[in-house]
Amino acid sequence: MSTKQKKYNFFQRFGRAFKLNFTKLLRSPGGARKVAMGFAIGFGLEMLVISTASLIYILFVPIVRLAKGSIPASIIGNIIGKLSFLPVLLLPFARQLGKIIFPMKVRIGDHTHFSLQNLLHGDFHSLVGLLHGGVHALIGMTIFGIVLGSISYFIVHYLYEKERLNRLKRRRLKHEIRLGRIEKNLI
Repeated sequence: MSTKQKKYNFFQRFGRAFKLNFTKLLRSPGGARKVAMGFAIGFGLEMLVISTASLIYILFVPIVRLAKGSIPASIIGNIIGKLSFLPVLLLPFARQLGKIIFPMKVRIGDHTHFSLQNLLHGDFHSLVGLLHGGVHALIGMTIFGIVLGSISYFIVHYLYEKERLNRLKRRRLKHEIRLGRIEKNLI
């Protein structure tokens, strides 16, 4: 007898992955403050991944440890940040915000356009120019990361406490029903 697995389309898988990670987040140990702090740091640091060329992951664990946050919650926050595509969507706005905050033009050497062919032939001048042009994006994404991380802290803290109270209510109700059955059997 063969068992057939139900196939889900992309949007159903996306929703299921989001729900699974959110359920894992609400059940992770450590209390509301620790879980919310870890989630906020993971979500906020995800905003910096593109503009730092993934180098922010070197500092990921030390930052979470220094802030006394939950590492599993920070990983879940990072995954949810990836699934939301916010870093990609906010990048043009971050660059404009960075130009407003740091209005100086950053130029080192002559201005050449980035070319992968030149890079493969050993010309790193275009890469340096590309990285220095990303300073504005880095500044803007840092601000977006701080703002979105702060907002997510309060949201996750509220949801964690709400879920904890709901679990206590369900446990109390289950216990009362069990006691009612035992009393009924005794009579």
